[in-house]
Amino acid sequence: MAVIAARSAQILLPSEVRVRIATTTSLYATGLLDYLAEKFEEEHPNVRLEFIAAGTGAALRYAERGDACMILAHAPSLEKQYIERGVLEDGEIIAYNYFVIVGPNPDPAKINGSSSIIEAFRRIYSAGELGEAFFISRGDLSGTHLRELEIWGRAGLNPASRGWYREAAVGMEQTLIIANELSAYSLTDAGTYLRLAREGRVPRLSILYANPKDPDAINIYSAYLVRGCSGDERKYAALFLKFLMEDQRMIGSFGEGEYEQPLFHPAEGRLLELEDLWSRLASGMGVNHP
Repeated sequence: MAVIAARSAQILLPSEVRVRIATTTSLYATGLLDYLAEKFEEEHPNVRLEFIAAGTGAALRYAERGDACMILAHAPSLEKQYIERGVLEDGEIIAYNYFVIVGPNPDPAKINGSSSIIEAFRRIYSAGELGEAFFISRGDLSGTHLRELEIWGRAGLNPASRGWYREAAVGMEQTLIIANELSAYSLTDAGTYLRLAREGRVPRLSILYANPKDPDAINIYSAYLVRGCSGDERKYAALFLKFLMEDQRMIGSFGEGEYEQPLFHPAEGRLLELEDLWSRLASGMGVNHP
């Protein structure tokens, strides 16, 4: 279910412009987008950014229906389809972080220390078959869910019909809460987990696999304008995209004070590498092999 940011409920003055942005949930739930919107609106006080937070699949459908002027997504294979269909244009990679696997201690699948996220998934599958572990999938065709399916595929496994594998069909926050209740494993972006852990909402879960050197775990966020959006909304959506690209320090510093680490890393400085990784993920080639 999509969540429309409360800030959009403000009554617009006749001179104000509303810019509708459909976004993956992690960018919104962590507070990053509200932070960036406040900074942008200080420069453009006649603009109100309205965020519609949903899984990437749902966000892209908003774009196709013309219900958003800008999209923030993290599912390259799905984004490519909408680019080819002429829905999205002027795309830019704006940030990245990493997918991590969270689960219960004492880690019944022994994924801590795995050499790759693919090996970690294989260990979870084996533990599940032995009745020693559960895995909670988002199951909502979001960017996180699609990456999870890609990893299972690269591992040569299909857990869909197994009793230890359950699809939540909800957003990342709710999926982690279910995993916490069941002491189960789950794939998540690092930012959402860190926020919930800081709030004390997932006390049974710990990060058991995290490896920034594993290219299969990289989580790339991109921004697009929606073809067909026009007028002042298009003008300010384009300005917001430019704003995201021009001062990336705001993205890189977000969360450092509260979490003792950034929740997102700016694309600046790694853009060529990220573009290559995005292309491989979009083509279904995987990122470890040319």
